[in-house]
Amino acid sequence: MRETINTSVLVIDDEEMVRDNIEDILVPRHHIYDSGRINAAANILFDTPQPVLTSSTSNIPNFIVHKAANGMEGLEMVKKSILANKPYAVIFLDMRMPGWDGLETAIEIRKYDNKVEIIFVTAFSDRSISDIVANAGQNIGYHCKPYASEEIIQLATKAVTDYGKLRNLERLIEIISSINLEEHQLNPLLHNILDQLALYIDTDMALLGKLHDDYTYEKIFSIGTIEEKIDVEQLITKIKSIDIAVEEVVLMDDIILAKMDNYSIFAVLKKDHKLKTEKLYLLKLFVQNAAKAVRNAELHEKLLQKEKLSAIGKAVGMMMHDLRSPIQSLKIIAEMMREENVQNEWLDVIDMCGKQVSEIFEDFLDFINVNPIKKAPVHLHEIIEDGIKMTESRSDVTQVIIDRNISGDTVIWGDKSKLKRVVMNVVNNAIDALLDHKVKAPHISIVTEANEINNTVVIQIRDNGPGIPPSIIKTLFDPFITKEKSNGTGLGLAIVKQYVTAHGGTVSVENNDGAFFTIILPVSSAGIEDN
Repeated sequence: MRETINTSVLVIDDEEMVRDNIEDILVPRHHIYDSGRINAAANILFDTPQPVLTSSTSNIPNFIVHKAANGMEGLEMVKKSILANKPYAVIFLDMRMPGWDGLETAIEIRKYDNKVEIIFVTAFSDRSISDIVANAGQNIGYHCKPYASEEIIQLATKAVTDYGKLRNLERLIEIISSINLEEHQLNPLLHNILDQLALYIDTDMALLGKLHDDYTYEKIFSIGTIEEKIDVEQLITKIKSIDIAVEEVVLMDDIILAKMDNYSIFAVLKKDHKLKTEKLYLLKLFVQNAAKAVRNAELHEKLLQKEKLSAIGKAVGMMMHDLRSPIQSLKIIAEMMREENVQNEWLDVIDMCGKQVSEIFEDFLDFINVNPIKKAPVHLHEIIEDGIKMTESRSDVTQVIIDRNISGDTVIWGDKSKLKRVVMNVVNNAIDALLDHKVKAPHISIVTEANEINNTVVIQIRDNGPGIPPSIIKTLFDPFITKEKSNGTGLGLAIVKQYVTAHGGTVSVENNDGAFFTIILPVSSAGIEDN
């Protein structure tokens, strides 16, 4: 709920007639009459439903006017209003007065109140506009005598409205700066930031999204038909050419860009609508504090994610403890059957499955606990083949054709178990996508190529499926990100990211006639984390 607008006005002028005249304009004397009762009486007397008296000020605020005869008296009234926590919203100030002139008075007032809107009303001035602005601040107005009543009403109404908007924004900044991490989630916070910014600059067209490092823009929320009004790609091209701070507000013709780390808001200003310097300054302050709140909310989500992972890790640890003996028993039983000369092809399958289950559990716990990798020379073709073989326990894997094109016999310095898991997880992800979407002639190709110049090896895994949904492609490697899949926990590709990064490599994905994963790994041990 919004607070009542501050309509307190102070008139500082050495001429009593001017002071009283401005008071009469803003607080007309006919307000002392009860127009409702007079109209009711007229209805009885004249049998008419039409009101006899109407308020000529019905569309303007109910001003409270105080008066001062000189600058010193006005300053004392300003000081008392501040102490009483009832500051003035606007001051009408004469320029030429005995003692302090208008500018000297304004300078003294600014020592105690730099927020009040000051309007100089004078027949002439010995001061230039630039001099007045430099000394009295940006939130001033200037009007020449003689004046019309409507002009004074318009000036006062605009001034108290601007004052109210600025104070509302300041309160919002304070609230955002002190956001409690437990009380807010990221998306509701972003939505609120967009709404408040649009309200502050009085626009009905705004767009909030994530501006990624590669300058692609991911829409999150929008207001109005802004996407029909602006060309986002053209704006991003323009942004590339200028140096914009992490937290900044930039005016581009009739469009405002508010940047908050990775998040950006585009808002269209209404025709002929300009932002005064103080409003622009407070908008920048708002953006800075909003960015801080967004970082806090993101941190909170990451903490929640970490807690979730920790809980899963404990559960998996307990499962490992309970399942370790049965898994080891599989191998013992298979060995006993061989000793009894039982020849069955399933014995090898039992051995392989038991080993795979143990590796999966161990690797999963490594991911949760961020355990160090075990470095040793390993052949790339073995990593690829073993990774593919680990998917063969799936009953549906035979429906998908998997081609490999492995160049040379490259040796990588790394953890064979984890690198196999990388291949297996990406391939499994591709199989899920192909089968879930019932792709005809499902196909996966794996191509490797050594780059002797960079001393790296590139592994490309491509499928002919529908590709990654645009809504998650930028966060695909984050934990628990999954969509339109019948299988999976949302951890498979997060494990891929962690293991590749631990080997000093990179992993990326794009849509190119299907999902197209590119994994780059160093051939030597250089760059591998030594945890």
